[in-house]
Amino acid sequence: MFPVSEDEQDRIDFVNTGSTKSIVLKTYGLPLVFWGYLIAILAVIGAMYLAVQGPIRKLIETGDSINIYLAYTVQATLIILPLTLIALYFYEKLITKSKESLIITHRVFWIPIWKKVIELKDSDSVEINHFMDSPNVAKMRKDASMKGFENKGYYELYATNSKNQSIFVDRHSRKADMVKMRDLLRKY
Repeated sequence: MFPVSEDEQDRIDFVNTGSTKSIVLKTYGLPLVFWGYLIAILAVIGAMYLAVQGPIRKLIETGDSINIYLAYTVQATLIILPLTLIALYFYEKLITKSKESLIITHRVFWIPIWKKVIELKDSDSVEINHFMDSPNVAKMRKDASMKGFENKGYYELYATNSKNQSIFVDRHSRKADMVKMRDLLRKY
C-alpha cells in the first residue's frame, strides 16, 4: 500500500535537484500483528531445528552419500526458510516520479534488487484501469442481502511510455486511493 497524500511525510520523500522536483512514494510495512506471526513461525522453525540436530549429525556420521545429502538438505532448508521469511518482511517498493520519468524500485533490507526506469509519453501519462477477473454473481441477483458479497474487482495503475506501451505500476482494491495516488504522481 502506497501513501496517497502529501501529508503522509513518513512514506513520501521530496527531492529537489536544481529546477527538477521529484517525489518518492514508499510502500507501508506490515501491521504489528504480522510481526507477531513471524515471531511465532520463527519459534516453531527454531524448535524444529533444535529437534533434528541430533538425527542430522547421526546421518552425517553414517558416511553414506544419500544420508549426507539428505541431512544437508534438511539443514539448509531450516536455515534458508527463516531468512526468506525475514526478507519478505523487509521488502519495500518505491515509485519515483520526476517530470517524464517514472522509476520503480524493489528493495529487500534497503538494498535495491530490481529497478525499472520508464520514460513517460508526457508527465500526465499515468492511468487507472478497472479489472474484474470473475463474474459479479451477487450483483446479478440484485438481492439486498447479497450486497456484501459483490465482487468489486481491483484497480491497476499503468504508465504509458514514450513508445505508447502501457506498463503496470501498481494495483489496489480501493479506487479512491488509486485516484489520489495517480493525481499525486501527476503533480510531479
